[in-house]
Amino acid sequence: MTIELKRVVVTGLGAITPLGNTVAEYWQGLVSGRNGIAPITLFDASKHDSRIAGEVKGFDPLTYLDRKEAKRMDRFAQFGVSASKQALADAEFVINDLNAEQVGVIIGTGIGGLKVMEEQQEIYLNRGPDRCSPFMVPMMIANMAAGLTAIQTGAKGPNNCTVTACAAGSNAIGDAFRLVQRGYAQAMICGGTEAAVTPLSFAGFCSCRAMSTRNDDPTHASRPFDVGRDGFVMGEGSGILILEELEHALSRGAKIYAEIIGYGMTCDAYHMTNIAPGGEGAARAMSLCLKDAGVMPEQVSYINAHGTSTPVNDPNETAAIKTVFGNHAHRLTVSSTKSMTGHLLGGSGGIEAVASVMAVAHDRVPPTINLVNPDPACDLDYVPNQSREQTVELAMSNSFGFGGHNVTLLFKKYQ
Repeated sequence: MTIELKRVVVTGLGAITPLGNTVAEYWQGLVSGRNGIAPITLFDASKHDSRIAGEVKGFDPLTYLDRKEAKRMDRFAQFGVSASKQALADAEFVINDLNAEQVGVIIGTGIGGLKVMEEQQEIYLNRGPDRCSPFMVPMMIANMAAGLTAIQTGAKGPNNCTVTACAAGSNAIGDAFRLVQRGYAQAMICGGTEAAVTPLSFAGFCSCRAMSTRNDDPTHASRPFDVGRDGFVMGEGSGILILEELEHALSRGAKIYAEIIGYGMTCDAYHMTNIAPGGEGAARAMSLCLKDAGVMPEQVSYINAHGTSTPVNDPNETAAIKTVFGNHAHRLTVSSTKSMTGHLLGGSGGIEAVASVMAVAHDRVPPTINLVNPDPACDLDYVPNQSREQTVELAMSNSFGFGGHNVTLLFKKYQ
């Protein structure tokens, strides 16, 4: 039996980011090349090797939640639920008794409620097990951003949580795309969320020497593809998309930002933390995404790169792009918005999908800031330091995670 594949479009966006707590603020920050990285304020980082982060600033969960609800959510869930409510409002999508079972949620995260876990561990050690919160487990488990979003919005359709490290947000969007494409849901709330700017998280990442220690110059610390890069900078936040079956969107007169047409995922099967040599797995993910979409490599206009600002990722991702795109690799534009937001781990795929969709909708490519001395192994057009107006017919978004997870999404200008 052949399943009729439905066209899937993006009708709503939500974002809580280091550059602003709405999509408009986030996008304006990106295209203006603004940096969201600064010294850490969420905890005393004085004993850590890395003391900088892309923190979300000025976020008030009570804008979206009542006080009791907010108190029973870890920060990562607050971000995810809030961005989801933004996206639904942007899409002017009302969930009611008639459509609730056809609206689902998939929100990915790399770590989940680490802040609550750390706080409750302190209580356990200092005050004993009887003083731990009865809400500890439901606050810290990774699926709760998706579960709470459904509770808050009434979405009774498919519900899931992807936990594929830094690919989690992109996996969530890709899996949601598949569900709508195959008729299992009319609409999906999907993306990623993370709030891992915590003492224990930083201790672990610093121990494996993955993070930048440019503490005296935070605004220039995240510098993807630059020869002076020394590691990634942690960020936090959430990016959410509303994916909707095209005919359903048209029937209610929804605005359409873009169409999602491709999803590819692979595994390196190589190393716990390092990308496979030459970006072999990443190249296969991009190729599968193009095949899934039924488009040729030369049709792609822009790639929002994983671009972590680490010595290993950037040249290997560059090599992977060259493998897939051949001569066209030097004609398309590539940029890393992590240069401005830092790396949101499981939330990165969410906000970078938002950036890719906005690039398609506005025909403008955000820059890679802090790119002053390109690594000779990174020789593509990374849109250095200033955004660029250009027609963006097809935008690709890459996400790669610890464990060898590789995910690529492809968005197209809606016609």
